[in-house]
Amino acid sequence: MSILPLLFNATLLIYLVASVLYLVAMIGKQTQAGKAGRWVLVAGVVLHAASFGVRHSTAGGTPVTTLHESLSFFAWCLVLLYLLLDLRFRLSVMGAFAAPVAFLLMVGSAFSPDMVVQLNPMLRSWLFPVHIAFAFLGNAAFALSFGAGVMYLIQDRMLKSKRFNGIYQLLPSLDTLDKVNYTCLSVGFPLMTLGIISGAVWANTVWGTYWSWDPKETWALITWFLYAGLLHGRLTVGWRGRRAAIYAIIGFMFLLFTYLGVNLLLGGQHTFDAFTKL
Repeated sequence: MSILPLLFNATLLIYLVASVLYLVAMIGKQTQAGKAGRWVLVAGVVLHAASFGVRHSTAGGTPVTTLHESLSFFAWCLVLLYLLLDLRFRLSVMGAFAAPVAFLLMVGSAFSPDMVVQLNPMLRSWLFPVHIAFAFLGNAAFALSFGAGVMYLIQDRMLKSKRFNGIYQLLPSLDTLDKVNYTCLSVGFPLMTLGIISGAVWANTVWGTYWSWDPKETWALITWFLYAGLLHGRLTVGWRGRRAAIYAIIGFMFLLFTYLGVNLLLGGQHTFDAFTKL
């Protein structure tokens, strides 16, 4: 029996346990549950990385070529970035967002066909894993920015309506959520930029052109301009607070379409089966 299903299922279970612990920490205000959730996630991200190592060895290349692998890798990047973010902010409430989302991504991965495929020899290059790493880490940072943006709008609405119920007590201050939003944006944008650049260089080595206006490339550029506008607005005009939260949410909607919608609906060179053939 292959060890891959065991590693995958163990990681899935760990993310579920971490989700429960973080939710208990947030709702019940149990500090110890939050600390336990953090260490459970650390164990999960290590085990998850090991599963990718095994998969890389089996496939003979970067194991992010199918929907199953892609969703799983997105979950790993999200957990990794959250743990790094947690070193600065120590916000269990963000763990109560990141861990369940990672779990749901793993569930989506579990329901996708699991097959280890060989990357087309013509596509094998050190630039491919670099491109993938930058792109997915950028996506994960924007996902956390989205989470902070949603929490900001909920908190802001409650303050304006003067309804200080249980949820209000669970969320961080508006200033803290805005800082988390900006930090994630500041991390995600350069990662996304490097992902696009490395992808263009890699494409030139394979197809002889840096840019072919493939649907994925086009929507990635649209999303890049949207986040560039948000970052520019924050740095020059002083956009923050509610407006920044709304833009972070809109940006992530575009990002989701670029990531999944384009692959599943529009086709092109970036579909999940395109990396195994030319």
